[in-house]
Amino acid sequence: MPKLKPWHEQNSFWELWRDIMFSPKRLADARTEIDDLIKLVALKSGAHILDLCCGVGRHSLELARRGFKVTGVDITPSYLDIATARAKEEKLVIEFVREDMRTFRRPDAFDAIINMFTSFGFFEDIEDDRRVAHNAYASLKRGGRFLIDTQGKEVLARVFRERDWRQEGEVLWLEERKIVGNWERIESLWTLIKDGERYENRIVLRLYCATELVALLKSAGFKKVTVYGDLAGSPYDQNARRLVAVAEK
Repeated sequence: MPKLKPWHEQNSFWELWRDIMFSPKRLADARTEIDDLIKLVALKSGAHILDLCCGVGRHSLELARRGFKVTGVDITPSYLDIATARAKEEKLVIEFVREDMRTFRRPDAFDAIINMFTSFGFFEDIEDDRRVAHNAYASLKRGGRFLIDTQGKEVLARVFRERDWRQEGEVLWLEERKIVGNWERIESLWTLIKDGERYENRIVLRLYCATELVALLKSAGFKKVTVYGDLAGSPYDQNARRLVAVAEK
């Protein structure tokens, strides 16, 4: 019997949860997020941006609308099909590439790399996270910046809830969470009730505190890493909403 792929490599997982993860509100939020990101990373007009784990292209599309040269990388074919179709509808020129973030590397190609919406820490082996950081370092031009937007341990400890639920139209999503491995990971059981059917997926994410993420990025070669509490550049303190790290090559 073939070994089951980890959750993050299962196309069926991403397709099942697409409408929850990319709700109309979340798609619309990309405009404000890119407003903030442009300032935070100090993007210059016409810069070449890599959207690493681009999903359905919500940030790639918004960046291209503003005149940036964009490459989007993701592992899920259906997401890339959606992103490509939307770019074509808007007559936007965006390069979309299907590849794993652990292997994608294009030396000295990009002015900035963005990894948004907690798309870091998927892998069981921490060395895979290091590989992603090394790939990002190699793919940036000198002076380029790598931005990671995730949920830090410090933030999670403050807001942690064992159970949550929400509804999108006729679809109900329930989530049960627990911390495992001395705060090394968070394990979540996602339950989707849709059209009278029940679906379940177990998600495991590696957690980073700010100092751990800074250390990992510096071990990949980045000379300077600055941490913020959101994309607007707020301090990473007791009021932080996200862990946003900007690493400079």
